[in-house]
Amino acid sequence: MALIAVVFLVSYWIPVLFTVATLMAFLLLILLSFDFWLLYQNKTAISAERHLPEKFSNSDNNPVPIRIRSTYNFSTTIEVIDELPVQFQKRDFFYATILPPLEQHKFEYSLRPVDRGEYEFGHLNVFCASPLKIFKRRFQFQNRQLVKVYPSIMQMQKYDFLAISNSLTLLGLKKIRRIGHTSEFEQIKEYVVGDDFRTINWKATAKHADLMVNQYQDEKSQPIYSIIDTGRVMKMPFNGLKLLDYAINASLAFSNVALKKQDKVGLLAFSKDIEQFLPAQQKPSYLSKILETLYNINTAFYDSDYSLLYAHIKRKIRQRGLLLLYTNFEHLSALKRQLPYLQALSKKHLLVVIIFENTELKQLLYSEATNLQDIYHKTIAEKFDYEKRLMVLELQKHGIQSVLTKPEDLTINTINKYLEIKARGLL
Repeated sequence: MALIAVVFLVSYWIPVLFTVATLMAFLLLILLSFDFWLLYQNKTAISAERHLPEKFSNSDNNPVPIRIRSTYNFSTTIEVIDELPVQFQKRDFFYATILPPLEQHKFEYSLRPVDRGEYEFGHLNVFCASPLKIFKRRFQFQNRQLVKVYPSIMQMQKYDFLAISNSLTLLGLKKIRRIGHTSEFEQIKEYVVGDDFRTINWKATAKHADLMVNQYQDEKSQPIYSIIDTGRVMKMPFNGLKLLDYAINASLAFSNVALKKQDKVGLLAFSKDIEQFLPAQQKPSYLSKILETLYNINTAFYDSDYSLLYAHIKRKIRQRGLLLLYTNFEHLSALKRQLPYLQALSKKHLLVVIIFENTELKQLLYSEATNLQDIYHKTIAEKFDYEKRLMVLELQKHGIQSVLTKPEDLTINTINKYLEIKARGLL
């Protein structure tokens, strides 16, 4: 088109070029018409599908496969623009490829949501061009698709497999040396080197004329509750994910492992009110109810009422159980204000207080100070980090179990603490 314009301009001085320019314009018109016909001769020449799972897993990379099929009898240049949910704030999605004639092409991309809720996908736009590449034809598919983002199902399935295969130590879950044994009898077996002499069954030994020992197993059907503080202290985000969502993901994975270990699991969420409460049960189907409850946990981030928590547990949880309290304290004074209620809970139950390290402060701690302002920031960061360790010591001083963990290691450390308590028969 630029060349035709130049020839038309020069033909003002060289009239014979006007005929050449006219022929060139006529040829261009033929090419335009031919390219238009190639692309629009078939109304359904391109088909595309976006395959969404029923549920997305929060904080995980969720694959989104797309399949494109062409019925053109020539190679086409394909450009795909998918309208992603507004929560991702991503407006630059683009994928391009060359599709051979009468072939199909599959590809996938991944999305990492950091909030639970409903995510709505818009149009799946496919632009195609013929080898002439003069026109592009747009096809639109799947005008509206809705997918719900649930607590991390992928994380739950990951630890579910490891719990079944007894391979939890592969992810850093340490083995705990058993102190004595629990009182739940499992079977009588022949003595092997290393068995505890105190478990010898003398009656069975006399009957079989060989040393026989009683074998015990971890006690089952013990009530275990995940207690989630939904107050404003859990609003702090790390890697785009709030502490509240880290706690929710860990509660789901932990509940699944505890059910596999044949314990009863329950759930409690509180801030200024008791927002959710599920009594401990052992049914495998109970996990789906826990999942739905965790999905619907929302908060206005008020100050949490620990006196209300203590009163509710005292009234509703009569049997001694394991309470895993997911919360956070940034100052030692904040912990001391709630310490009387934590002590009261620990007298009736085995309480484990789970608090979080501020991993962003670690960058300040290990960075080099080059000016006065850097020294000031580093000093404040060291003060906060030291107070976290003082909190653990303060809880230990009052006989309360605790876990100080990085947000990303929460699930591993929570399950590890549970296995430690079970192995030592503390519950």
